[in-house]
Amino acid sequence: MLTVTIACVGKLKEAYWRDACAEYAKRLSAFCRLEIVEVAEERVPDNPSAAQITAALEEEGHRLLSRIPAGVPMIALCIEGKGYTSEGLSKQLSQWTVDGISHVAFVIGGSFGLSPLVKETSRVRLSMSGMTFPHQMARVMLLEQIYRAMQIAVGGKYHK
Repeated sequence: MLTVTIACVGKLKEAYWRDACAEYAKRLSAFCRLEIVEVAEERVPDNPSAAQITAALEEEGHRLLSRIPAGVPMIALCIEGKGYTSEGLSKQLSQWTVDGISHVAFVIGGSFGLSPLVKETSRVRLSMSGMTFPHQMARVMLLEQIYRAMQIAVGGKYHK
């Protein structure tokens, strides 16, 4: 069974985000082992300089990378990534399992995005959309799309 790790910067603050994630985690339990790893968001001043943002991204990046086992393919969620259809994501996940990959990690940055190091060491850069979403919403959207991908792979009725 595929293990899916979602490594995120920051915690879900609102109960409705936590509830939505819990619902998709429950649904995904039939298809994969899901691990959600949260790392601390680096504190920056109210009006941070570019250098302060870069330093924060580097710290968050190191925290994220330290929580992903060596050799696990990473998928970085970033706006400059490749857009997949739901069917395309399903096909990609299925192909990795056929190729013998048993563990993948999706990485979601904080409010300033992801460090260049995380992006460079990722196997895939994935864009959820050309639009910008709060990173808390991105987690829910990602879980839903992974669930949809799993349903597509088994011919389930969820995806219409």
